[in-house]
Amino acid sequence: MTGQELRQLLLDKWGRSYDLQFRRTQGKVFLQVMWKYLEQASFPMTEVEYQEHLDSVANYLHALGGAAQVRSFISETRERPRLGKAVSIPLDLGERASEWIV
Repeated sequence: MTGQELRQLLLDKWGRSYDLQFRRTQGKVFLQVMWKYLEQASFPMTEVEYQEHLDSVANYLHALGGAAQVRSFISETRERPRLGKAVSIPLDLGERASEWIV
């Protein structure tokens, strides 16, 4: 999965280029679809910075083996990012999860 494919996945599902962030809580790793999106005037990144950020997220997902999980979750979820509430995608990283628990 590339950053462009990730962006297209977000656009196809919700019609917006949402920000993505990794979060670790209680020993689990999540990819969160945040409520801010590129098309907002107040979005803190330029389009180039946003694409570089998505490329980085996609590289991590590929390296951790979580790309298929994210693709599946986004296509199946009925949740929607809204102000103050991100959509949390749990990543089952197996043995690799310990790399995030430092």
